[in-house]
Amino acid sequence: MLDNKIFPLAKLAYPENIVWGHNVIIDDFVFIVSKRRTRLGNYVHIASFASITGGGDCSIGDYSTLSSGVRIFTGTEDISGASLLGAAIPAPFRVAIRSLVEIGKHCMVGANSVILPGVFMPDGVVIGAMSLVLQNTTLLPWSIYAGSPVRFLRARPKERVLELEEALLQTLDPTPGLMG
Repeated sequence: MLDNKIFPLAKLAYPENIVWGHNVIIDDFVFIVSKRRTRLGNYVHIASFASITGGGDCSIGDYSTLSSGVRIFTGTEDISGASLLGAAIPAPFRVAIRSLVEIGKHCMVGANSVILPGVFMPDGVVIGAMSLVLQNTTLLPWSIYAGSPVRFLRARPKERVLELEEALLQTLDPTPGLMG
């Protein structure tokens, strides 16, 4: 872990399954369960009281942020009635459904938002506070969404954000980070 700050009251279950970028900040009271692979890119910030749970894979791209209280679920229950529900139920009586949640570069998820299993957020997407992103939601790159479920609000200035990224990179040590 290069230049990363993990505050002492953050809880990381299965940290051996986390692939770290550099300059990652994980605040106190964050809860991450990495039963499968969790990838955190460079300059990722996960704010207090956010969580990543569910037993599936999760990837968060460079320069992305999860605001306070965000919930990312990488797994859920089969609620069709074909099985019992709940983590305390042993297989084969319980059917857990796990899906990758992928958040691109330069994304932000606003406070107290919920991301459900299988969501793909392309580069530059911002989700407003207290929003719900469902599995089959199509999100356009470099766009802002909000609501429950989310709806498109407006585009973001891709060129300006990438100019600022380049300016930041010019100020840094040329030694590449793990995530490069």
